[in-house]
Amino acid sequence: MKKGLRFTMVLTLLALFTGIACAEQLVINGSTTVLPIAQKVSEAYMKAYPGSAISISGGGSSNGIRALIDSTTNIGNSSRFITAKEVKQAVDNGVYPVPHRIALDCIVPIIHPSNPVNNLSLEQLKDIYTGKIQNWKDVGGEDLKIVVISRDSSSGTFDAWKELVMEKERVVPNALTQPSNGGLVTQIGNTKGAIGYIALGYINDDVKTITVEGVQGSIETTLNNKYKISRPLFMFTNGWPEGETLSFINFILSKQGQSLVAEAGSIPLY
Repeated sequence: MKKGLRFTMVLTLLALFTGIACAEQLVINGSTTVLPIAQKVSEAYMKAYPGSAISISGGGSSNGIRALIDSTTNIGNSSRFITAKEVKQAVDNGVYPVPHRIALDCIVPIIHPSNPVNNLSLEQLKDIYTGKIQNWKDVGGEDLKIVVISRDSSSGTFDAWKELVMEKERVVPNALTQPSNGGLVTQIGNTKGAIGYIALGYINDDVKTITVEGVQGSIETTLNNKYKISRPLFMFTNGWPEGETLSFINFILSKQGQSLVAEAGSIPLY
């Protein structure tokens, strides 16, 4: 009897250790805007659930949704909504994308700290990015050529800017592009005549933010709808999530998770 009991206990322990060793890794991929949120929440989640393992990468919203379509990620981060074309591609692959709104964000225009311009209208921003305005003196600044910097086409931030500011017109062909918020901040900080746009969480002292229509992009002005260049942030899953994926989504939507969203520099849902 004792020998049989010991044998059963050994099998149980072996099963437990094998389960831990073979625990499936939660893969999260996509938007660089959502990336700081995912990193901060994942760190807290793995502390709360020591047996969990999470892998996170950026690359842009389109890459996150593509990874979901290809079934190479559990969660696709995106700072835009999925397109009808992407939904069709997903369904054709047997994937059924479900959106989870996890935070809000506003897109803030930034310039070099030495630039005296403090405010631009939506029309002026559009004219700068279409090439109609090419010198800072035409918007109250110095006689200095404007260097237009934009996010690349795989970025959800680019899509939001194109819709909310450009009204779907094309960005001037000679605009420089950056694949990430962080890269854009660095380039603006090193280029005197430059202008760009970033997610709220990436603002730092290396760049100067400007108001739009006299309103500063912030948590407060996004929540009260006074700031017009704002959007929701999403995590997409294949069907309604289960297991570790569901646990993670619930964690980010919890009170603790939403406080971490704020710590990451984005705007909590409540």
